[in-house]
Amino acid sequence: MATVTLKPTKVPELMFEGYSITPDAFAGKTAAQIADLPGHEGKIHVKIGDFFTVTGDAGATAAETDIVINGDCSRVKYIGARMTAGTVTVNGNADMYVGGWMKGGKIHIKGNMDSFCGIQMEGGELLVDGDAKNHVGCAYRGDWRGMKGGTIRIKGNAGNDIGTFMLGGTIIIEKNAFIHVSTHAEGGTVIIKGDVEGRVGGQMVKGEMYVLGKIKFMLPGYKKVDRVEKEIDGVKATFDHYIGDLGERHGKSKGQVVYANLYLKAAA
Repeated sequence: MATVTLKPTKVPELMFEGYSITPDAFAGKTAAQIADLPGHEGKIHVKIGDFFTVTGDAGATAAETDIVINGDCSRVKYIGARMTAGTVTVNGNADMYVGGWMKGGKIHIKGNMDSFCGIQMEGGELLVDGDAKNHVGCAYRGDWRGMKGGTIRIKGNAGNDIGTFMLGGTIIIEKNAFIHVSTHAEGGTVIIKGDVEGRVGGQMVKGEMYVLGKIKFMLPGYKKVDRVEKEIDGVKATFDHYIGDLGERHGKSKGQVVYANLYLKAAA
């Protein structure tokens, strides 16, 4: 594996759209060529080298390329967007759209994440050591196709609109979340290991949700059907099993109506 190291040299006046910061774009290029790759600051055409020093040449392919960013990227968008292989590690915070539309590889953000991480993701792994804001693994605004595959793990807290229009894949929030989890979802799995304020599974027709903490406000469209023992993400527990959203139209499989499943950890 070949490692390319970026170090921020200045803070963008607006935001730097770093859509070229991917193993796919770096593959086969020297450090000088990588510094010359395009980006945007607002409507202005800029280059990676305008905001970062670049050391190390990339591998021959995306799969052979590791990108390490040493410094704060809280004003750098689109890191790892649409990547198919390789790795990206940010030793700091990151702005919006990290890992959006990605199909493979691994992104590791060792700080906090802004909104829209992993939107319309199809594969790969996105790991955030800190908190994430809103719209994790959701659809692009105005679209109905959300996350299709891959795994997003947030070790801290997350905001609202997690997994909106989700079709597949897995989202794990290791602490708390706010509101709107799996809204309009038609597949996939969302795991909240802490508490959720409410609006969990609104207009959801298929897929699974797990809440290991509490839901402050349960939606009326969910009906408790049984109590089950399950192991989820390494945690064994007893869950109250709900189906829903009963206010939506649901398809059938082998003659049986298919519902979304909500598993809420049972009170001790």
